[in-house]
Amino acid sequence: MQKEQNDNLIMYFDRTHECPNVFLMENKIQTIGIIGGGQLGMMMTEAAHQLGFKVIVLDPTAACPCSFVADEMIVAQYDDDERVGELCHKSDVITYEFENVPFTSVKKWKEQYNIPQGEMPLYLSQHRVIEKQAAESSGAVVGAYCAVNNNDELQKGIKKLVYPVVLKTCSGGYDGKGQVVLRDDSNMEKAMQLVGHKECILEKFIPFDCEISVIVNRSIHGELTTLPITKNIHKDNILFMSIAPAPVSETVIEKATTMAINMMQSLNFVGTLAIEMFVVNEDVLFNEMAPRPHNSGHYSIEGCLTSQFEQHIRAIAGMPLGKTDLLQPTIMVNYLGQHITGIKELMTSGLPNMCIHDYHKAIAAHNRKMGHVTFCNYSQEEVEEFVESYWK
Repeated sequence: MQKEQNDNLIMYFDRTHECPNVFLMENKIQTIGIIGGGQLGMMMTEAAHQLGFKVIVLDPTAACPCSFVADEMIVAQYDDDERVGELCHKSDVITYEFENVPFTSVKKWKEQYNIPQGEMPLYLSQHRVIEKQAAESSGAVVGAYCAVNNNDELQKGIKKLVYPVVLKTCSGGYDGKGQVVLRDDSNMEKAMQLVGHKECILEKFIPFDCEISVIVNRSIHGELTTLPITKNIHKDNILFMSIAPAPVSETVIEKATTMAINMMQSLNFVGTLAIEMFVVNEDVLFNEMAPRPHNSGHYSIEGCLTSQFEQHIRAIAGMPLGKTDLLQPTIMVNYLGQHITGIKELMTSGLPNMCIHDYHKAIAAHNRKMGHVTFCNYSQEEVEEFVESYWK
């Protein structure tokens, strides 16, 4: 039964893999509609305002981060066809700020309204097995994996891939949620519970040297740019720090950039695609992708000539893309709910070349991303000292 579902998903990809609907915009775009009102939508909105656009946002939460900066809010669920249709009707171009927007909703409206990204980026990124298959189809190097949907398939998968392995849900997991690392049989009960409730993917654990991100933008006219690559450091499966430029070799940079561009062109995406990759010696392996601005690209607001958010708006609005040269070495650090007191102290520290971005979230929950800080022209060691001083 599950194999049939996966085959149907693959058939859908094959059948609909065509150029996204690009409207001939006779009139100048004035209003951008964003599905999703989180911090990514907030920073998209700020970039859109700088370019002279108005922004309408649809989100289920009235006091979402975007509500503080958007020109208009539509409070509704993402699958509320009537309200999504209202957003489309009021906007000259539509985009989305995260990958869990129902792709069926976007598909319904894309022929009638200007949604240049279409539903395909959502469709592919909402299922990890399909995502891996799409990456492979574009020529990306992908680590060994297999689909597992019951305990029998889990056991067979472990025998095939051999410990250590990582079990992940095919959809819905983020920041370490919905995954189990298996180095031996000791975590098997937790793994079986996961498999018993959701479709899963089993991946061979890769002893990588580091993780990097490449963010690539493609306009409706086919113009392409990439941002300087970052090295990512995680703590408790949550992105902690992104370092630009990434301290990796030119060979790695060339391979990673080529992979990202090939994926963007092969999958025929428009807008933004962020790709996380593992570096193993001088090789680069695809990990996962997100069809929107990414946490690891936040450094670009202060660090680049054109930020990932401005570039995304330019891409979907048909404007020429900006230059993405790195202005200065920049390090981005996330701060979480438990760090709020320290961040308030950092705000009054007078530390130069430092910028705090508050996401205006009402509840400061433990391990919830509440904002980020960018440090320009500091070393990794210096930033780690600041974190040690203020975060706790």
